[in-house]
Amino acid sequence: VVYEQDGVFIHSSCGKNDDQDSLIAGILRVIEKENEVVVDWRPLDETLDTSNILCAGKDSSSVVEWTQTPKEKCSRGADRPSSYEAEWDMVTTVSFKKKPHSNGDATAHANGESKWSFLFSLTDLKSIKQNKKGMGWSYLVFCLKDDVKLPALHFHRGDSKLLIKCLEKHVALDESPDHERVLLVKTQKSLSQSFENLLDEPSYGLLQKLKRDPYTVTMGRFSKVTNYIFDSFRLSDPSNQRRPPSEMADLIHDTIPGLKINQQEEPGFEVITRIDLGKQPEVSRREPVSAEEWAKNMDSEGRILDVDYIKRSIFKGGLCHTLRKEAWKFLLGYFPWNSSKEERANLQKRKTDEYFRMKLQWKSVSEEQEKRNSRLRDYRSLIEKDVNRTDRTNKFYEGEDNPGLILLHDILMTYCMYDFDLGYVQGMSDLLSPVLYVMENEVDAFWCFVSYMDQMHQNFEEQMQGMKTQLIQLSTLLRLLDSGFCSYLESQDSGYLYFCFRWLLIRFKREFSFQDILRLWEVMWTELPCQNFHLLLCCAILESEKQQIMDKHYDFNDILKHINELSMKIDVEYILCKAEAISMQMMNCKELPQAVSEILGIESSSVTPDSDTGEDESGAELSCPTSLYQSISTPVIAANGTQDSTQQMSETQNLTPA
Repeated sequence: VVYEQDGVFIHSSCGKNDDQDSLIAGILRVIEKENEVVVDWRPLDETLDTSNILCAGKDSSSVVEWTQTPKEKCSRGADRPSSYEAEWDMVTTVSFKKKPHSNGDATAHANGESKWSFLFSLTDLKSIKQNKKGMGWSYLVFCLKDDVKLPALHFHRGDSKLLIKCLEKHVALDESPDHERVLLVKTQKSLSQSFENLLDEPSYGLLQKLKRDPYTVTMGRFSKVTNYIFDSFRLSDPSNQRRPPSEMADLIHDTIPGLKINQQEEPGFEVITRIDLGKQPEVSRREPVSAEEWAKNMDSEGRILDVDYIKRSIFKGGLCHTLRKEAWKFLLGYFPWNSSKEERANLQKRKTDEYFRMKLQWKSVSEEQEKRNSRLRDYRSLIEKDVNRTDRTNKFYEGEDNPGLILLHDILMTYCMYDFDLGYVQGMSDLLSPVLYVMENEVDAFWCFVSYMDQMHQNFEEQMQGMKTQLIQLSTLLRLLDSGFCSYLESQDSGYLYFCFRWLLIRFKREFSFQDILRLWEVMWTELPCQNFHLLLCCAILESEKQQIMDKHYDFNDILKHINELSMKIDVEYILCKAEAISMQMMNCKELPQAVSEILGIESSSVTPDSDTGEDESGAELSCPTSLYQSISTPVIAANGTQDSTQQMSETQNLTPA
């Protein structure tokens, strides 16, 4: 219990006369639990005659459900004045569930255990309305998600300021620009906590929970990230867990508005125009770019002579580790590709000054100042917690009082000064860790991280527009690649590809080994062979697992378990080959849909291959880095011949990296 106050009354406005209030005294508490913080109000007198209490009825996208003492529920009197405010309504336990197809009226049921108490999680809180200053007792009205209002709480002993201060330690409250009496909850902190739940759930614990209540756990994890509440999942009957695909699609659509989901009960009813992608070509990879090869491609002033060649070479083979410290600065945009050695030295000097000015901003904040800056305090708390568990098995970060951990902390704190609106969100430490490991320099690592976050920013924003867009795009690409597999996933309530969420959020950081991530990221940063190559990597992984998923008839739980267990077991070179082959396959398609062309950044006039190339489809020139593509949108290999999906899967599974 982090806050407790007695003498907190509910004015039920249900006295015997219209001008008379029924006062219900109670105790208000704020309670920290393992994974959430709840606000709990309970009455002191549990022998109330509640037969005349007015009950709130709401017509919204959620249904208000409440319980009463064993008395008949009352209904709104026909003579109740129209000025009656909802904030005086008497509501007890509030929960959310999917609204049935009915007239929208709320329903109540008796439950002898309830004594006119209510509680809610702070993750459900939308806003707090305060009384006008100087107007009688201080009171607060809590408004939850879907605009459900709880009864006003009147503080007869003291005021509500201490409660507000307590809540600000757990949620960010800002005054509404439209109503000075309303405090709006900014969901940055709950978003950070949601990433913690999403990313750090041990696989064993997750699977144990899945066995008990798969929909609750899976959808709960996903819905938390987008700040939508499906509490009814936790209250559902375990004997009736299976939901029809249409309802599952509705729930996901509510979670991520704008995410298009196929709701077909029977996949066969869906009208699909099958597009022949042709045969998936074989692809090989080359050796990593060496320091000698890099040096040969620089002039006397330190300018790179052939940027396209270097990018193609990195895409096809990656970099030797000794070269990463320099090359990553170019790949991430910290160093301009056409800059000279002297220009880069001057840039580093300016950026060093800029970095330490920002670092000084948070270093010079006194304890007294920080007490009055809840956001900075929250950012620091989250960062300290995450830093202490980021890649601790890596020698660069292992042990106590490790200087790598100190640098990780300081860079993330300084980034909060650089972008205070975003600040710190769970998962960002995963993106910084490999960058700092390679740079071994605080300033260079910071500016490379800034460039990386410019690419990833939308993934961590409150609205999560980046994640919405990527999930839709991935679904589009996978449907073109294998519509049958998509239909199977939909038949198992998995068509929305929620299990790819972590892959996209932190760019496979938790799916590959640390050294493999270094290779994977540097390949993606070349931006070859097309836009959104990371989505093709997702397609490559899913297509590689398709055979097992379909042959063994995996259901919702099995698919989640199987994908989760792929972590640290994926061959990075094989997946890079397969993703590149998929990109060629799509680029060679003569009827590539416009939506796919836009996702991959291919000009529509460039997607049709030259049918007279006459090149052998295994193309010996593929092993030469200079001939990856003549241009980004013009593939070297033309597809000739088709095969069914089963044969294609069999052949692609036999691909082995060079």
